[in-house]
Amino acid sequence: MLVSRLEQLRDLEVWHVEIAWGPCDGWIPQCRRLISAFPDLRLGAASICSPAALTAALEAGFSYGVSPVLDSGLLERSAAAGFTLVPGVMTPTEVNRARALGCSIVKLFPATTMGIGYWRRLRDPLGAPLPFCIAAGGLTPSDVLPWLEAGVDAVALGASLGPLDAEPLRQLLAALPKRS
Repeated sequence: MLVSRLEQLRDLEVWHVEIAWGPCDGWIPQCRRLISAFPDLRLGAASICSPAALTAALEAGFSYGVSPVLDSGLLERSAAAGFTLVPGVMTPTEVNRARALGCSIVKLFPATTMGIGYWRRLRDPLGAPLPFCIAAGGLTPSDVLPWLEAGVDAVALGASLGPLDAEPLRQLLAALPKRS
């Protein structure tokens, strides 16, 4: 099922896809096979919250990963391994700490809890520039354009994406602003 989902996303020209880490024996070899089978996709590891998850992501061959948490130890280990780890942030303190730790990209998580205008409201009190922001957590395809218009830089869709209905997703992707 994962292979067919990746094929659909590739056909729709979605190039960044995250695969959730799980502490099972088959995760690393499965991910290696997927990375090999989909060289045109930029596959990343999701839910990196521990040294074990980071080690597994590195062994699987991922070049980047995302985390729902801001953990300076994981960021240091990631940087030392040449692995980009996008930390999760929620509060102004976490955003400021991520910036101080050199994070140019953060994941606002859970985005729906904070609300659509939250990121923009952080700009004045924290000062520019804020890191590149990926809103994630509870968002649906119908949220993508409004959240982008509200000031985040990207939107991640997870479980709420559900079964892929190609035409609405194709229309959404066509409506997105083109980035270089």
